[in-house]
Amino acid sequence: MSRMVKSQDESEGIGFFWDLYPTRLLFWQGPEDLVAQKSGHPIFWREFLLSVMASRRLNVIRMGIVGYAQASELQRLLVDRRRAGLIGNTLLSLQHPPTFTVGKRKTMHNLLATPDVLAGLGVEVHESDRGGDITFHGPRQAILYPILALNQMNLGARKYVEGLEDSMINTAALYGVQALGRFKKRTGIWVEDRKLGAIGVKISSGSITSHGLAFNIDPDLEFFTHIVPCGISDKEVTSLRKESYVPIPGEDVVTEQLIESFANVFKLDKHTLDLDDL
Repeated sequence: MSRMVKSQDESEGIGFFWDLYPTRLLFWQGPEDLVAQKSGHPIFWREFLLSVMASRRLNVIRMGIVGYAQASELQRLLVDRRRAGLIGNTLLSLQHPPTFTVGKRKTMHNLLATPDVLAGLGVEVHESDRGGDITFHGPRQAILYPILALNQMNLGARKYVEGLEDSMINTAALYGVQALGRFKKRTGIWVEDRKLGAIGVKISSGSITSHGLAFNIDPDLEFFTHIVPCGISDKEVTSLRKESYVPIPGEDVVTEQLIESFANVFKLDKHTLDLDDL
């Protein structure tokens, strides 16, 4: 800001919440130069405000199609850096080539395809350290991997998962699709009894998150017939294109809407970065 702005005088009542106390606020050139004059003694809020601003910042990295092993290794590195305070909250947005992943439950029996069938499909199979059962990742599916410090956001695991669900629910609603989370206490989002988005997360020491959500924009649903998705045999998997009665734009557009929804749900400010910038 190029001009000075001050709060109401102490005698005029409440202007900002700071005016609950006998404080006069002066802003010079932006919040980093905020000075408060309280009881005649200057109080410099620069470090406090920068800390608050940093805690609300979300570094968004868009990566295109990335192999699952490469993405997993990258997440491990970023989790370590986030725990050490070397980077801020970060969101990886990407897609995977056709891949089946098996979570910590180690339920390989829910992989129905033989090795020959898998080879013919061109699908990789990976064990993962995320929670949950088996699922499919592939093109035209929006995948978000948040690397967040939950303790700094005053979030527990349950509220975090609910926030991931709400991010997808809000995105689906843009296209007239009414989805619900926590369907019969199952994670992910559902349209009636059809699964539209999956969640599998890991929370490491220091309350640092990795893995995340997969939102089905328009993937080839045939791949899901070769597994028992999420270990649930009596439920279908669906997609935004299949459920919506309005035209669906390209996955890049929907993915950006999903990122925006994620930032809004968690009250974070998006900043686009390249991976090399971290």
